[in-house]
Amino acid sequence: MNNPLLPIDDLGRPVSTPSPTMPELWAGIEPTVNRVGDRYLDQINRSGHAERIDDLDLFADLGIKAIRYPVLWERVAPDGLDTADWSWPDARLSRLRELGVRPIVGLIHHGSGPRDTSLVDPAFPERLAAYAGAVARQYPWIEDYTPVNEPLTTARFSALYGHWYPHERNDLSFARALLGECRGVVLSMRAIREVNPSARLIQTEEVSRIHSTPALAHQAELENERRWLTYDLLSGELTEDRPMWRWLVSVGVSPDELEWFLDNTCPPDILGVNYYLSGERFLDERVNLYPVELVGGNDIDTYVDVLAARVLPDGIGGVQPLLEDIWDRYHRPMCISEAHNGDTREEQLRWLHDVWDGALRARAGGADVQAVTVWALLGSYDWPTLVTRDDGVYEPGVFDLRAPSPRPTALAHMMKDLATSGRHHHPVLEVPGWWRRPDRFTYWQTPDGAAACRSDDAVASGGCAPQRILIVGDASALVNGLMAACTRRHIPVLVTDARDPQDTGRIIEEANPWAVIFAGSSFQPHGSGSDGTTEPLYQQPGFDAIIAKCAGMNVSIAAFSTPAVFDGLSDQPYCENCSVLPDSAEGRMLAEAEQRWLANHDNALVVRTGLLFGSDPDGGENFHWSPDFSPADVISLTYIPDLADGVLDLLTDGERGVWHLCNAGSTTYHTFELVRSEMLGHSVTSVRRLSTDRPSMRALTSRRGRLLPDWWDAMQRYAQEQTQPLILEHALVSADD
Repeated sequence: MNNPLLPIDDLGRPVSTPSPTMPELWAGIEPTVNRVGDRYLDQINRSGHAERIDDLDLFADLGIKAIRYPVLWERVAPDGLDTADWSWPDARLSRLRELGVRPIVGLIHHGSGPRDTSLVDPAFPERLAAYAGAVARQYPWIEDYTPVNEPLTTARFSALYGHWYPHERNDLSFARALLGECRGVVLSMRAIREVNPSARLIQTEEVSRIHSTPALAHQAELENERRWLTYDLLSGELTEDRPMWRWLVSVGVSPDELEWFLDNTCPPDILGVNYYLSGERFLDERVNLYPVELVGGNDIDTYVDVLAARVLPDGIGGVQPLLEDIWDRYHRPMCISEAHNGDTREEQLRWLHDVWDGALRARAGGADVQAVTVWALLGSYDWPTLVTRDDGVYEPGVFDLRAPSPRPTALAHMMKDLATSGRHHHPVLEVPGWWRRPDRFTYWQTPDGAAACRSDDAVASGGCAPQRILIVGDASALVNGLMAACTRRHIPVLVTDARDPQDTGRIIEEANPWAVIFAGSSFQPHGSGSDGTTEPLYQQPGFDAIIAKCAGMNVSIAAFSTPAVFDGLSDQPYCENCSVLPDSAEGRMLAEAEQRWLANHDNALVVRTGLLFGSDPDGGENFHWSPDFSPADVISLTYIPDLADGVLDLLTDGERGVWHLCNAGSTTYHTFELVRSEMLGHSVTSVRRLSTDRPSMRALTSRRGRLLPDWWDAMQRYAQEQTQPLILEHALVSADD
């Protein structure tokens, strides 16, 4: 039904007028419950949100006005409405109401309903509508609904590509699935509005543009018309003169089925745009330019289907032109209903910044963009394989679940700023996202090299050099690992090996970094000379003044420590809040230094690591430390590339205090050497043994968050990537020194 409060344009379409204020900030958790064969893959259970109602308080604290929230058919009534269990949504929707956050209730999210139905079941629409009516009766105060999330995308993945149940792979099954979902939306909203006449339909879909070479223009044209099907069917705009009407009839759909939608229009009150980097595609028949595993096609053509951002000379258009296209086509209120980038933390920030900015620009141009929805509050699992397998691959979101309780990331801080002022600054935003950089090309370059960014790709600082991270340390595997991670992640970095506190302080003042990482042999307990006689930088007079200078400049710092601050007598690995009780002179020196760093800088990050290992591609020297272990000593391992990413994430998130960053799990030193030898084909390096037969506990664990993969995974990755001899670095010392 049309909203009678909206004015009508010359074509009889309702037109809304955007508010001059900024859009609302919404959010959503990843609630997919999809079916693969006879198995359901449930993101709500996997994230632990099913058991944590307190998550809702964390969400509300972000300043969001609304949240897309699941009351999913498969979860509530898997065996029919007579046995429906409302206890879970009862408690959570009630809490959202208390918190003043509007729920946008979803009934199907990439799912296909209970086991006795499917997307191609003729009874699916009516059965979904019966469930929708029951939801409305249970919660008559709820106004916003998304009965089916992304009908077109779900139909493609389930009935055209065969990834999800019912695993069909043909055009007619795709059409049946899509029409069934859309019919289910119409009937569901009818049932809901019988209870609450003011209920609104917020219909989500992925409608990004498809690009192609001239030879595949016909395929791109088909897909670009197909992307509007959900909106067109619901709005009653799929008429006989539209190409998609003719295509649907050609694959076996009867005209009567399509005319039903003209007689039963249900135009969305808000058109929801789920916007991802993966949505905008490029089709190319020149398959020799691409890896063979990307080659696919239709029944006639062979081609690849890749991210447009990786090949288009001018890059992708972004969300602004897409919103403007939707506004010109439908003249209805819109929102970004999902904005997410499953990438490194800084790229997630850059993506949300781009989407928010694009929404503001579209609004300024007259489009009624009412909200931007930050997606995957708790992150998501196994989307790299389209949720077809349970591999445990986790992508953090606004909160990181690799902690005892959801840990807010830099995205949470960004959301709070957007909700209050509409603006947010972080130094990593001074560099454009990879989709706007000239190094984005993966497969091939255009004839002119496509070397230049577009004019609007300049850094946010107006062309000035962006703020950098400063690494203080001489050549070492750790310093080089940190540099490599910054370079790969396009976080500007500067390295200095200044060993005099006065020089270091001057460089920090001149460089004006946003963070300083103290690393390298000049900063470690055994000193920087080969004989270990040089005093480490942090023990030299004046170093505490450097920390104070960073605090005064509001520059975050990170420094490294080791398990030597513990006595090794525990029968369990040490966590961050275990009592510090060093059993050596060097351990005492480190423990004292940790306390000074934390006392002199509120934003100091102290990172304790396990036995560091990793190759040094630049040939830097390893730390001049002697790892004194008994074969039976229990140790932790820390793979340098994993450590570097973990430190950068924590600095970007604004974390502080003591963190233990080790690859998960522990092992004995003897086992480690055997594994290393077997994986790399090296002889076991001679290591000085402790005089005591008593094994020591030199392993770490974390109560703040286990951010790194397990050590066996790290060793396998290291062995696969190894081109240099293994480098071992650590500051663990003998208990009898």
